[in-house]
Amino acid sequence: MKFRTEVEILASEKKIGVQDGIFSIGSCFATEMHEKFAAGQIQSLNNPFGIIFNPYSIHNAIQQIYDAKEYQENDLILANENYISLDHHSSFDSRFAHKTLEKINQNIEEANQFLQNTSFVIITFGTSYIYEFLPKKKLVSNCHKIPQKFFEKRFLSHQELTDSINKTIDILKDICKNEVQILFTVSPVRHTKDGIIENQLSKSKLITAIHESISGKENCHYLPVYEILMDDLRDYRFYKEDLIHPNSQAVQYIWEKFGNAYFSDETKVFINENNKIITALSHKTNDEKNRKYQEFLDKINQRILEQQKKVKHKIFG
Repeated sequence: MKFRTEVEILASEKKIGVQDGIFSIGSCFATEMHEKFAAGQIQSLNNPFGIIFNPYSIHNAIQQIYDAKEYQENDLILANENYISLDHHSSFDSRFAHKTLEKINQNIEEANQFLQNTSFVIITFGTSYIYEFLPKKKLVSNCHKIPQKFFEKRFLSHQELTDSINKTIDILKDICKNEVQILFTVSPVRHTKDGIIENQLSKSKLITAIHESISGKENCHYLPVYEILMDDLRDYRFYKEDLIHPNSQAVQYIWEKFGNAYFSDETKVFINENNKIITALSHKTNDEKNRKYQEFLDKINQRILEQQKKVKHKIFG
């Protein structure tokens, strides 16, 4: 007797090694995956423009990184006493233009360098909706709590969606020196503020556009993250209290599914040991000079040294 519908991630022929760099961009689920890579001490860079949700804005971000664009003060607007970029998340906002620009331009430079040596790119789309900032007739990534009257909300057309995805693929194939694998996902987070029916239409448009765009492209793959949460983990106990975002148990389940499909055996062992070390390091004591505690720390440091020998990049600080 079956009690659930299990959704599998197809095993990848090209595996993620301990030296590979992972670039992720998109909705907050991209950040959840990045945090898992970072904890496992795998080289990872996430969302250099901050969290962004739609394919048009993600393509725009990748284009600016490829061009190594240097943002100037005339690229910003002043709103709510902050200098903001409509291409970026509100976490870049600052009361001083030079501070906003410094953070933006540092991130672009770092992302440009990282992407050149990236082997895997994970792109997570959240919505087909986009907002146009009417005073500048510009499609934006974030509304920065500017009053709604300054924006027009609409769906990206199917042509706009597929154009954005195809251009993103072309740019990534050009900038990445390695033969990059591009993994597309649709965020399982439901945008309930758009309306339940509208959210479902939005996600459907994304899934259709991705499948059409990657058809026949050997280096592009679809990860059924959305389907795993909707069909496999079809229960509110896998959600946070808002009943919208997946909880840590659901993220861990998807992470393990992904790892089984994409990690080499060496990478699985490497990440597992690093996670054990992090758990051990979280144990605190009231008496740090205790001999047994010092012996415990020595053993942990020895394990860290053994892990550090396996990779060229810096791990455990």
